[in-house]
Amino acid sequence: MSHTTRSQEAVAGHSPSDESRRRLLKGFAGSLALIVSAAGEVVAQTAPAAPAPPPKYGGDRMPGGLVDDPLVFVSVAADGTVTVVCHRAEMGQGVRTSIPMVVADEMEADLLRVRVTQAPGDEKRFGNQNTDGSRSLRHSMDPMRRVGAAARMMLEAAAAARWGVPAAEVRAVNHELVHQPSGRKLGFGSVAVAAASVPVPARESLVLKTPAQFRYIGKSDIRPIDGADIVRGRAVFGIDTRMDRMVYAVVARPPVVGGKLKSFNADKALQVPGVIRILELKSTPLPAAHHPLGGVAVVARNTWAAIKGREALVIEWDNGPHGSYDSDDYKRALETAARTPSKAVRNEGDATAALAQASRRVEAEYYLPHIAHATMEPPVATARFVDGRCEIWAPTQAPQGARDNVAAHVGLKAEQVTVNATLLGGGFGRKSKSDFISEAALISKEMGGRPVKLQWTREDDLRHDYYHAVAVERLEAALDPQGKPLAWLHRSAAPSIGWTFSLDTKVLRPLEMGMTAINVPYVIPNVRIETPEVSAHTRIGWFRAVYNVPHAFAVQCFVNELAAAAGRDSKEYLLELLGPDRRIDPRTLSDQVNYGESPERYPIDTGRMRRVIELAANGARWGRTLPRGRGLGLAMAYSFMTYAAAVVEVEVDAKGSLRIVDVDMALDCGPQINPERIRSQVEGSVIMGLGLALHGEITFKAGQVTQSNFHDHVLLRQNEAPRQIRVHLAPADYSVAPGGVGEPGLPPVAPALCNAIFAATGNRIRRLPIGNQLVPT
Repeated sequence: MSHTTRSQEAVAGHSPSDESRRRLLKGFAGSLALIVSAAGEVVAQTAPAAPAPPPKYGGDRMPGGLVDDPLVFVSVAADGTVTVVCHRAEMGQGVRTSIPMVVADEMEADLLRVRVTQAPGDEKRFGNQNTDGSRSLRHSMDPMRRVGAAARMMLEAAAAARWGVPAAEVRAVNHELVHQPSGRKLGFGSVAVAAASVPVPARESLVLKTPAQFRYIGKSDIRPIDGADIVRGRAVFGIDTRMDRMVYAVVARPPVVGGKLKSFNADKALQVPGVIRILELKSTPLPAAHHPLGGVAVVARNTWAAIKGREALVIEWDNGPHGSYDSDDYKRALETAARTPSKAVRNEGDATAALAQASRRVEAEYYLPHIAHATMEPPVATARFVDGRCEIWAPTQAPQGARDNVAAHVGLKAEQVTVNATLLGGGFGRKSKSDFISEAALISKEMGGRPVKLQWTREDDLRHDYYHAVAVERLEAALDPQGKPLAWLHRSAAPSIGWTFSLDTKVLRPLEMGMTAINVPYVIPNVRIETPEVSAHTRIGWFRAVYNVPHAFAVQCFVNELAAAAGRDSKEYLLELLGPDRRIDPRTLSDQVNYGESPERYPIDTGRMRRVIELAANGARWGRTLPRGRGLGLAMAYSFMTYAAAVVEVEVDAKGSLRIVDVDMALDCGPQINPERIRSQVEGSVIMGLGLALHGEITFKAGQVTQSNFHDHVLLRQNEAPRQIRVHLAPADYSVAPGGVGEPGLPPVAPALCNAIFAATGNRIRRLPIGNQLVPT
């Protein structure tokens, strides 16, 4: 508290047997000091092994770790105004409101007198700043509570020193410091300077509130801190950055990943009014990670002139090794891979034998295409150089990663680069990649440091994205006479995000398979999960909910197929598969990663799964009689330490036209900081999930994306949206560790919709997008 007037997933995991052997060998090494021959002579000597450090989990294992220093995050002005630093990016999820809520609550500050400022990229100072993986508040809730509590205690100590009384007699109450025996009061501002000099209390000495004492945490009447500015047009997104002498740029990029520039002619482009300069940007050899693709930059006095200048360029490209990438051919290759036995990443019992001997089997394949992020605000960044330093303004989810990459590209140290994170007009994982930010910096450097706004158009955005992986998911089950599964086989054939960083990556990594594939907790005696080898041919990147999207779609649709084969109600069948309520160590399901979280702190809780299923089903009045052509579909998914279930009601008329009537969504994220934003995130997940299921698709021909804008990459239209979205939040539980919110609502939406279509029509949808697959009822 002061007075004022990147992250790559850790995906390596060892099997429990490997871990057991390692612990055994370490035990031997630690206990053996001398090795003596039969004759009694010493033949070897070992020093006792040092105990292995405890593993790090959660925010502690992220780059930069966690910081809970109030002198970093809180300042108090002389008039009592409290300023809280938000170190995570705001893209609609409400983090710029939720972090101040947490700090103010523990600090006993009046939230109406709290302001928020955005941290620049600096993980040495602020700790990890990646806004992805649904972990902003999952990782920050506890540290920010400690920040608020420490600031409160420092203010109380300063007031006690002013009065010459014991600190135990002073209590912070609603932005005031009260001497309880005498009733004397001081405002926060009157002791701010002194409080900033008080030693920061040790973590173990902090006194945190009980949930019953919360004033803001968990309350639904808190308005978004940026809400008024956003609706009045005063909020600053990346696209809103303006500077004196600023010029504007767009880039013509290789149309195929791995392609490069052969030649270009800029004569006509330079004749376009407003065009200032044409620059060549060097391409980054594959794997390009989060670096620019290269190409030709057009710099102009305004964006329109830059776009028209780009259209006038004459360019010849070398499309490289991926110039033949074709979505139809690749789908067939994935199907072949999914039908071929491959490496098991979870193997319990003998699913292969059980399937071979079964008298009753169910098999299904599910296909999901590439998906683009299509954020409402396309990538954009502004860069300038002043006095040997580079300064960036951009809508970034990873300001430190952007800082490091920019520094590397322009030949500076990271400390010489400042990345200012603006508001994001959508992120979904796309803006955790900094390729567009490095482009802006490179162009500004070539322009002598002049401010340059690098703007991506919608066409750029759709054709040069880090796409969500295309996937074929094959599932097989053996059923007993009562329709219960005796064996479960799941092969997930999809390119890995790892290919973007290493071309040798040809199977889904442990983290990716830990997303609703290996960690399904169903009571089935024989389970085998496999990952066939698959090569990628375009940039693959994090997308909202990541591989939970294809895995949950396949798993939840397949459970519905098993229920139909057994002649059972799908909800009761799913609950029976979950078995008794229990808390499962994810390592027993071969999940050694567990989203990077402690398996003890975050077990898989089938009781919480059951709860969200019941909440959603009860909200939808599951089991009621519906007219012909109407149906209810259910799906459940556990992702990012949160439990979600969806029930979708649809109507399909005699012409095969689909109407989505209602959606009931249940969520259990444990503690709830900002219920209003939780509900908003869930509602957004529903709309996004329905749009992706109905229309979402990116296809390739000759290595190039065939879609270009929203006329052929369709989003959900208003007339397609459900009549009502009902969000059912499980009661907040502050006794469990917090789960994520931004992503868990998405995975169950598409399978619930397709299961509802089956209930209404008997038509099974196994390929997304749904498009014209519906048949008349």
